Amino acid sequence: MDIRQLRYFLAVANEGQVTSAAKSLNMEQPPLSRQLKLLEQELGVTLFDRSGKRLRLTPTGELLRLRAAALLQQFNETITEVKEQDEGIQGVLSIGAVVSCISLLPQRIKIFREQYPRVTFKVQEGDHFLLGEQLEQRTIELIVTRLPFEASSELQRYSVLQLPSDPFVAILPSQWSPPMSQLTLTMRELAQYPFLTLKTDQTTGMHAKVVNEFRQNGLEPQILCECSSVAIILAFVAAGIGATILPKSVMASFPLNNMRMYDITNAEFQSDVGIVWLQDRYLSKTAKRFIDTF
Repeated sequence: MDIRQLRYFLAVANEGQVTSAAKSLNMEQPPLSRQLKLLEQELGVTLFDRSGKRLRLTPTGELLRLRAAALLQQFNETITEVKEQDEGIQGVLSIGAVVSCISLLPQRIKIFREQYPRVTFKVQEGDHFLLGEQLEQRTIELIVTRLPFEASSELQRYSVLQLPSDPFVAILPSQWSPPMSQLTLTMRELAQYPFLTLKTDQTTGMHAKVVNEFRQNGLEPQILCECSSVAIILAFVAAGIGATILPKSVMASFPLNNMRMYDITNAEFQSDVGIVWLQDRYLSKTAKRFIDTF
């Protein structure tokens, strides 16, 4: 059994079909089928249940899938580490970011590129759960996110670098706005308006923080709509549908067309921000240097 056979096995295990696995591996189907048979013969076990339309892993096959994925990950990380030792800082750095933290990236990427011009970037946007899965699969190395990080894995698996907290601000449609001379709003004033909050089925931290702040002031927000993205919320605000509260840094990425922004008085809540990566996985030299910029 060698690394090549483990790659073939994992491709079929993930696809559930030899045909689509062969296509993903850029090879013909018959040689792939032969390699699977040879692997089963060498180990003396049955790895796949072939009775249905799709190949299903046997319990033995599932055990090999888990072990093979870990071995291949370690193999790939070893190659990366060896190359970096000789080549220095270069290659592609894959970063995940929640949309409310995108504004933290442009200046840092610009400065980083000036220091390390041979590095290019791949940036993936998503919610905590999507980015957490991609971190586990190693399609990204680190995440710029709001804290706490709400993901499916145990929190002890993550290393977190906490960044300076971000104040919340109120965003209102221009046509609802108080006089131009007024620069702040209280939570009581905000409670008059129909409200839009940031919440998905899996990530609720931002929504809970805003609602709790109203309740600590003895108020109940008139929640009109729970939205899955900042872009949706701000489009609705601009259209005059409702008001919202968001971290101030978010607004650096969005024009205030048909909207006005206000600081909030008598409120003590902040949005915590951080960089998250896996504790138990190899972190590339490039990723370490990028984290240093924060």
